[in-house]
Amino acid sequence: MDREQIERVSKALGDQTRLMIYEAIAARDQMNCSEIASLQGVTQATVSHHLKTLADAGLIDGRREGQFVYNKAVPATMEDYVRSLAGIARGKKPGRR
Repeated sequence: MDREQIERVSKALGDQTRLMIYEAIAARDQMNCSEIASLQGVTQATVSHHLKTLADAGLIDGRREGQFVYNKAVPATMEDYVRSLAGIARGKKPGRR
């Protein structure tokens, strides 16, 4: 994972609400915006904004089904992120932008 992607994932997970949303999605097979809003106590517009940030970081993937978009976690992104952070901790520099 390159430095830009590490920064994007870090930013996405650095927000308390986004982290809670990511945890909720990762705990299930999939969730839509309405389900997330009801669990987290935030508006659907706020949830949509956070989902976009998580998707842009590659942490979740959305699948449209009718009027709903179902979001699921992308474990491979988190695995790459953790490996990259471990490499940084060992003194290895991440790839360039």
